[in-house]
Order: sequence, then structure tokens, then C-alpha cells
Amino acid sequence: MHLDVAGRVVVVTGAGRGIGRTLAHRFVAEGSRVVGFDRAFEPDGGFEEVACDVTDPASVAAAVEAVVQRWGTIDVLVNNAGVNVDGRVADLTWDGWRRCFDVNVGGVFLVSQAVAEVMKRARRGRILNAASFAAIVPSVGSAAYAASKAAVVQFTRVLASELGPWDVTVNAYAPGMVPTAMNGFADLPPERADELLDTLSLRRWGSADDVADLLVFLASDAAGYITGTLVDVSGGKLATQIPRRAREAP
Repeated sequence: MHLDVAGRVVVVTGAGRGIGRTLAHRFVAEGSRVVGFDRAFEPDGGFEEVACDVTDPASVAAAVEAVVQRWGTIDVLVNNAGVNVDGRVADLTWDGWRRCFDVNVGGVFLVSQAVAEVMKRARRGRILNAASFAAIVPSVGSAAYAASKAAVVQFTRVLASELGPWDVTVNAYAPGMVPTAMNGFADLPPERADELLDTLSLRRWGSADDVADLLVFLASDAAGYITGTLVDVSGGKLATQIPRRAREAP
């Protein structure tokens, strides 16, 4: 199967660092014309950068207009920008709860709304929204994050139905345990890392490249009949079994 996204205009939010930066670089490597949205960027470059606060309607409108002025259209939108706010319900602040929803849900809404109009005019497009396995299997202390990501999944399903007549597909994806600065998985003590890895069928940390592999497929023509769904890329986090460690396997 040849997954060709060369020449397509791809916008990646939260491209300043972490998974978003890897996603932007992957689409560049695939020959796409990539524009990253973020409030600040690391200095390595490699794609066009547009300053954008995804929680600010005026900032989003200006950023989307800048891309359209530069390239004439937007073929693929990756709503990657997100934050994590930890804390049990009793300890969460209203500001923390609201911040989580403003970025994780409000940002997806605002950028999707602006880009959808561009895609409707072109009568084609792909919108890919970052959800999480926490939307299905949340952890104690993740109420704000899990609830926000569950909202992203339902928003994705509704938007897919609304944009289907224009041949615009909308899907969400659920990354697994990918070590980032936000989650600190890479810095866990070995005992805690073992506990978490025991919840994955593949029993290894995911990588940003694992997510990028999926998104290139979903952005391609090969995924043209897939819409309104949540695609699991979590290494088996949502499977029912807890696998034995490799050293215990027969």
C-alpha cells in the first residue's frame, strides 16, 4: 500500500515540542507542506511556524487565514495540542479544570471550526483529533484530563457526520504511554515503570513515531472511507488481559 501525502497542506497544533513536533517532522519527511501552530517553538525548525493560542478565537482565525493566504487551502488538520491537569476531584481547582477543557476541547473546537470552512470549500479534507486511552479507561486522579478527552471523542463523531457531505473525514486517535515531558514516564523508577508496562499487551513504551505512522495513514487516500471513529494506538492498553512479562513467558 502506497500512502501518498506529498504536496498536501498539513496543519499540526501543539507543534512546538513533544509529539506534535515529531508529527510535523514526519509529514515533512512524507513531502507534505507543513505548518505548525503553537505559542512558542523549539529552535530546530524544519517546517513553517505560526504563533497561535488555540484557546483564543482571534488567534486561531488569524493563524488559519495565514495558512490559506500562503497555500490556498488546508488538506489535513492534526489537533495535537493538549495539556494534562492531574488531581483527584476533591483537590482540583476550577481554574485547573477549566484550563484542561479550554485547551483539550476548546482548542479542538476552535481550530476545527475554522479549518472546516476551508475544507468544505475544497470539498475534501482530513481532521485528526488527539484523544487518549484515558477517554475509555481513566485512572484515579485524571478526572479533568479523562473527561476532556472523552469530550474530544464525542465531538469527533458529531463533526464527522456534519462534514461527511463534503467528503471531509474526522477521526480521533488514542495514543498509549508515550514518554513525554508532560507525563514523565521516562523518569519513573523501575518498579513503577514495570507496573505500568504490565498494563500493555506489547509491554513497551510507545513512541511518537508509532502515532505518526497511524496519522500518515489516516491522512492518506487509503483511509478515505474511515470517519467518526476512535483509533487505538496504545500498544494494547484497551485489551482485557494483563500480559506476562517477557522474562516470564514460556
